[in-house]
Amino acid sequence: MECRIILVDDHSLFRNGLRGLLERNEGFRVVGEASSGEEFLSLLEQESFAADIVFMDFSMPGLDGAQTTERALARCPDLRIITLSMFGEESYYSRMVEAGARGFLLKDSDIGDVLEAIAAVMGGGSYFSPRLLSSLTGRMHAREHDELADDQLSSREREILVAVCRGLSNQEIADELFISKRTVDKHRANILEKTGCKNTASLVVYAIRNGIVDI
Repeated sequence: MECRIILVDDHSLFRNGLRGLLERNEGFRVVGEASSGEEFLSLLEQESFAADIVFMDFSMPGLDGAQTTERALARCPDLRIITLSMFGEESYYSRMVEAGARGFLLKDSDIGDVLEAIAAVMGGGSYFSPRLLSSLTGRMHAREHDELADDQLSSREREILVAVCRGLSNQEIADELFISKRTVDKHRANILEKTGCKNTASLVVYAIRNGIVDI
């Protein structure tokens, strides 16, 4: 089945380059392009609009990527949007997560990362640049329990989720909390089931969206 893609970026050279890289791979077709958020929202109004993935630049004249994403998802909640940015700063990441983006790629990512992001998002998950996640996890800290917006996790599960967001492995979490790795494995499986997340990247997104960690 062909994956239909729309590129939203104010630099035509970048759009052309990404289009070429994508269409060299079987099963991918760029079905539309927009040079601004406003132009993309106009595309969205067309009856013929159909896309599986939207690559959205963050920094554009007029509406930025976060504003465009919010408005687009208000009209089409099922859109799968992956952010493209030259910068991996926390403020950009947080705004796009809050706006509803399913992924975040740095513009200097290789095509392997791009294809991996498409596969993850098409599969119902999230994808965030490994370099970005590595940077973010070092800056995260837990919020106080009485500030938490989400209560479906137990206190131990929240504790383990925060450790996951810090980039710790299950064994490192076990050592830090003085429990067995098997116990951590079980808690982590419960966290994935309760949150509907499929991987570490989506757990980080969940923790940010639900106020479990700050960045």
